[in-house]
Amino acid sequence: MHILIVEDDEEVSAFIHNGLAEVGHTVDVAHDGREGLGLAQSGSYDILILDRMLPSIDGVSLLQALRDEGIDTPTLFLSALDKVEDKVNGLRAGADDYLAKPFAFEELLARLDVMHSRSLANGNEPTTINVSDLSLNLITRRVKRGEKEIPLQTREFKLLEFLLRNQGQIVTRTMLLEKVWDYNFDPQTNIIDVHISRLRQKIDKGFPTPIIKTVRGAGYLVASQTS
Repeated sequence: MHILIVEDDEEVSAFIHNGLAEVGHTVDVAHDGREGLGLAQSGSYDILILDRMLPSIDGVSLLQALRDEGIDTPTLFLSALDKVEDKVNGLRAGADDYLAKPFAFEELLARLDVMHSRSLANGNEPTTINVSDLSLNLITRRVKRGEKEIPLQTREFKLLEFLLRNQGQIVTRTMLLEKVWDYNFDPQTNIIDVHISRLRQKIDKGFPTPIIKTVRGAGYLVASQTS
């Protein structure tokens, strides 16, 4: 999943960011309401984690602005405001769920998974991504090529998902570092080559047509089904 955290407490946001990244999600962070609104308006996120009390624009106003614009990104309020009326106000503002601080990360993760599964089931996004005879299931996180099920590690799944979501477009090393590894430096690292090689061994070896193609001097390409 591509998740946006809008949280002004840097310790809390770092804790959530690191936990979600470890299980394979792509995570962006904003530390005030204005920045968060600008990012959320892109509409490119699967889930929004939103604090109630934020600088510039409070969480409820931010969410109401998104809903008024027709942006229906599934949203979880994460707040120290834990009275019933606080939760009701948050839900009525358009939130899909509400979790009070302090919280257990396992519960947060479970709630996000349920929200995402519900969103996929409601038709906001397909539950699988298919290219040729390869299928990636976003809910079960299972990958198959033909009749063969292919077990992938968390990072490999995240890498393949990003490539498939950008099928038909050249994906650069910088894009992979930023979106799959959350690095914004050292574009010469060989970490991408190592993981691409491992991924190819799993999804391309033994099949007549490769899924991942190298575009010399540019990056990698997964051809779209219509090309």
